[in-house]
Amino acid sequence: MSVYPCSHVPNVIVPPSSAGCEECLALGDSWVHLRLCVHCGHVGCCDSSKNQHATRHFHATGHAVVASLEPDEDWMWCYAHGSQVG
Repeated sequence: MSVYPCSHVPNVIVPPSSAGCEECLALGDSWVHLRLCVHCGHVGCCDSSKNQHATRHFHATGHAVVASLEPDEDWMWCYAHGSQVG
């Protein structure tokens, strides 16, 4: 997969606001993988999770870029462009 520069990536990446998917934790639910909204620090679950809170956060806020919070993964995804970005 190619990595593209992206104007949606902010100059400062906001740290995670939670150790798990914020909405799933509130619901007592589980997730598959975690994604960090680099714009505000929201932690949501990935699209492989049943609730897809990271994508829902993008649609609710317009915050386009997430980063993986999985160990040994160092990548970001732009929902607006539908591509991996750097």
